This record gives sequence, structure tokens and C-alpha cells, in this order.
Amino acid sequence: MKSFDKELFPIYLLVDLIILNCCFIVFHVYRLDAFPNVFPEHLMYFLHFNISWIFAYFVFKTKCHFIHKGFLDRIFMISQKVLIYVGVFAVTTHLFALEYNPNHYFAEFIVLFYLGTVSAYFSIYKLLKYKRKIDVNTTRAVIVSNCEAGHRMRRIIESNPLLGYKFLGFIVSDNSTPQQGVLGSKQELEELIREHQIQIIFSVQDDANWEFNKTLTSKCDKYGVKLRFVIGNNYPFKLQLNVAKQAHIELHNPRRYPLDDAVSRIEKRCFDICFSSFLILFVFTWLFPIIVLMIKITSRGSVFFCQKRTGISNKTFTCLKFRSMKPNILSDIKQASLNDSRITPIGRFLRSTFIDELPQFFNVFLGQMSVIGPRPHMLKHTEQYSELIKHYLIRHYVKPGITGWAQINGFCGETDELWKMEKRVEYDMFYIRNWSFFADIQIVWHTVFKPNSIKIASSKSEILQPVLKESSRTENVRSVSASILSEV
Repeated sequence: MKSFDKELFPIYLLVDLIILNCCFIVFHVYRLDAFPNVFPEHLMYFLHFNISWIFAYFVFKTKCHFIHKGFLDRIFMISQKVLIYVGVFAVTTHLFALEYNPNHYFAEFIVLFYLGTVSAYFSIYKLLKYKRKIDVNTTRAVIVSNCEAGHRMRRIIESNPLLGYKFLGFIVSDNSTPQQGVLGSKQELEELIREHQIQIIFSVQDDANWEFNKTLTSKCDKYGVKLRFVIGNNYPFKLQLNVAKQAHIELHNPRRYPLDDAVSRIEKRCFDICFSSFLILFVFTWLFPIIVLMIKITSRGSVFFCQKRTGISNKTFTCLKFRSMKPNILSDIKQASLNDSRITPIGRFLRSTFIDELPQFFNVFLGQMSVIGPRPHMLKHTEQYSELIKHYLIRHYVKPGITGWAQINGFCGETDELWKMEKRVEYDMFYIRNWSFFADIQIVWHTVFKPNSIKIASSKSEILQPVLKESSRTENVRSVSASILSEV
């Protein structure tokens, strides 16, 4: 599946480069006489090894990076890539007149690299298979239909733990006869989503069932479940979709957003790690003792306020804040209001300056949140607003953030009226549809350097309209969707 290849390609390239350079260092220590110790020449060898592998990887790009029959497929793919690497290395060595004397050193390195790659991937494969089995850091997936295309899809999911899916079972048209691996019928879809906490649905489209597509799309939007159409061989339309000839199936994402792209997610995650690390090391370390002292002097109780909130894919996580209220039993069901008596004197200062949110950078560092994204809500609000606001749960397609597009446009703080939450969701959806790295930088800049310009909207007349232009790429993903969902 080309869409899976796009997701796996940058990840495997990064892992392979790490393995390659670890082997290069080990080999250099083991064979001190293999490479010159002079810095410029040594750097040239180092770059040659890495650039040759990158070239080889792009030659190999025509192959599928996912596997079908367990780890033996991975060994076969590793062997192919290493052989291509040897060819690219030999050609570039000849073209640039690079000399490796004696030549058997390179042969020894290739053996080391091959064995190191197989060993590393075997360890990763076993570790991830175990994590998927115990449901750690997984996306819970089901397949609608248990036809041959559905079983092929299942084999791909279970053989590729790096994709992060945990297969739960099939959903079929008729479940009157109990079948192994079947969760239930299409008529029980809503109950199954709630019961099994389904996060993504792969729907096999062997025949055009437009009415079911309408129902399925509507329910996925309602519950914030991601949807992928798996197009079988018997599908009546010749569509220009992402195709994997090796798997004999086609995969289509009808609700494609920028952060569905693996490279974009890696880019955003790298920014989150760098930004949160900087804040933790250079701000939190000296500010933490001061805040602790101020909280302890002014009120009794814990320094931190820990609350369960809804994160990406509707997963629950513990959100951290500096405590700004007196300990109370209403903290998980009632929002703080403007003149709330529960707020401590120092708490008002912490809330007005947003310092109470600083501990959430630990959530960012751990991967539970992002610096920029929709604000996470308490579980009670998720339950309430998901019933009142259409597409509310789609905001959980991405990681929640410390600040976001809604917040810098005035929609932060208490949502005492329904329209305020509706506008917050509207702004969150705008952000999800139009994410870009540059937009994240703009939001960070606005939050840090223009905090006084953030005006909390108290009436509909004060609503600030979005000024970011909608990204053109959101228009490029709709042409194929019309073919499948023309009746939706």
C-alpha cells in the first residue's frame, strides 16, 4: 500500500541510518587501520557511507516497506537493500575515485552492517509485537467484512507492528452464526465502537454499498474514529488510488489531514521535543522552586493538580498543572469561573499569566501532548459536548496542545455558554485541516510575545475571525473522495 509506504519510508530510513552509523563507529573502533585518522578524509568516508545508503534507499523505494509473512519477509527486504547499497557504493567509489585499501575492510563492514540490521530489526519486531499484544501505544483497529481482501488487510496489520495497529476483529453484515475473530455485525457498529474503544476502521469495499458508506462515515465522524476504505479487486470503479500491487489491495483515506503524513508528524514531534526540553531545562528548573514555595505558603495541598483528560484517538492521559485552587470535590466536573471562590490568591496570578500550564511541557516531552493543538478537556466535558456538538471528537485526531489556534483567537478559559465551545471546536477544526509547521511557529510567537492581545470572547460580537489562509493541499485530497462518497 503506497499510503503505508509513505508512512513507513521515513521511519525505516531514519532507523537504518542510525544502525548504519552505529556499525560505522563500532567498525572504526574495531579496525583502527581501516580508515585514515585525518579529519577531512575521515569525514569524507563517513559522508560517503551515509549518502550511498540514502541513494540505495531511494532505489529501493519502489518496493513495499510493509511485510506480509512475518519477519522472514523483513530479512528478504534487508538483503535486497544491502545488495543495492553495495552496488551504489561500488559505483560511487569508482566515479569519485575513492580508494579503500585493502578492499576486504569494506566486505567486513558490510557483513557487520547486515548482521547488525537483522539483529536490530528482529529486536524491534519482537518488542513491538509484544507491546501491540498488551495494548501499549497502539491504535485499536477493526476491519469491516471478513472477505479475502479483509484477511489480507489483517495479515498486513499483524505482520507490521511498526504501523502501531492492534487488530481487534472483523465486523460483518450478518453475525447470526458465531464466527472466530468476528466482533459483531454492522447493525451493532455504535455499540462496538463504544465497547471496544475502536480508533480506526478499515472498510473493505468489494461492492459499492453507498448507504452503508454514508452511515459508516457519519458514525466515524460522530465518535472521532478514523476511517480507511480498502478497495478490493472486485470494486466496480477504476480509481486513481494509492495502490499496493504486492498486496492486491488499494487503500483510501476520505478524511485526509496534513498530520496524517508521517513526515509531518515527525517534524511536529521533533519541534515538541526541542521546545519542551528547552523550557524544562532553562525555565522550569529555576522557576519551579519559586512556584512551589508560593503555592505552599498560600494554601495547603499538593503543588500539582493532576486531572484525567482526553488525548489523541480519544485516549485518556493525566494532564499536569500547578494547583491554582483549593482542593475540592468539584474539580473534575465543574470549570473555574471568573470569580470562583475555589481559586487561591496565588492561583489567580498563575492562571492570569498561564504559568499554571507550565508542567504540561512534561506531557509534551512524554508524547501525550503537543506544544500546539486543541486544548484537552476533562472527561466529563468530552462526554457532554460530544453529544451536543457535531464532529466534536474529530479534534482528537491530533495530540492536544498547551496553546492553539482557538486560544490565540480569544477562545480560552471558561465555556459557560454552548456557542463558546462550538466556536472553539470550529477553530480547532480549522487548525487540524490547515496545519503547517510555519503556522505552529506563528501560534507560539503570538502566545509568548503577544499574550496581552489574547482577549477572551465574552459575546458573539467579539469573535475574532481566522486570518490564516486555508492551505491549498486540503483541496487536493477531495477528488478521489467524491468517487467513494458521492452519495454521502
